[in-house]
Amino acid sequence: MSSPLLEIRDLSKVFGGISALGGVDFEITPGEIVSVIGPNGAGKTTFFNTISGLYPPDSGVILFEGSDVAGLNPDQITRRGIARTFQNVRLFPNMTVLENVMVAQHCRTTKGMWPALFQTPGFRREEAEIRQRAEEILGFFGTRLTGYRFDQPAFVLSYANRRRLEIARAMATQPKLLLLDEPTAGMNPRETIELTGLIGKLRSEMGFTVVVIEHDMKVVRDVSDRVVVLDHGVKIAEGTYEEVSSQDQVIEAYLGRPAKAGG
Repeated sequence: MSSPLLEIRDLSKVFGGISALGGVDFEITPGEIVSVIGPNGAGKTTFFNTISGLYPPDSGVILFEGSDVAGLNPDQITRRGIARTFQNVRLFPNMTVLENVMVAQHCRTTKGMWPALFQTPGFRREEAEIRQRAEEILGFFGTRLTGYRFDQPAFVLSYANRRRLEIARAMATQPKLLLLDEPTAGMNPRETIELTGLIGKLRSEMGFTVVVIEHDMKVVRDVSDRVVVLDHGVKIAEGTYEEVSSQDQVIEAYLGRPAKAGG
């Protein structure tokens, strides 16, 4: 078995005396898709925010490719190879679809301010490469984000296409690990099925390792190698979808009552 790409030990985060994460252990190996589930307030988004550098952990270790990234800034973590999407879509609404994906690549550029200011041949070459890569990434989503849509501002896109664009922008940072925070939230059944397939292709065609926060249990069932269940910031179960979905503790966390109460 290969070494973990991401290994987390005893991760804790407290807000105003309330424990959002209470000593969470987690790991994912290269090429896996792991879903993190749990009821509202379980600590799932705090988990992502801590991994991606939005919140520094109060304690614990976050090892990515063997190096501790706990407490690094978001831009440092992005350069290490971790990218994420958000529960509420965060795009540059007045930038075009293509520009949103191009700007995400600047964490990997080598040209500085002066080449950009004077439009040197090296800068123009790099910008052409960035544009080509952006078009290739958007091509992964088919006609949803290509053709005339390249030049559309992000704010005119449908909700589902804004979500696709946010994933494209994360892909553009050239990550090894993608953190997808409720990627199908707000989508209709047809859009959900399509995005479920895309999550699988992120691994099979693009080679990404993926962690997904998701409420739709059909999506979790269809994409996950393993499922981790959080409740009140504590991991209460881990295993395949079939293993965790039948556990009384998991059912109780979602229903708010003992699984066998009432017959």
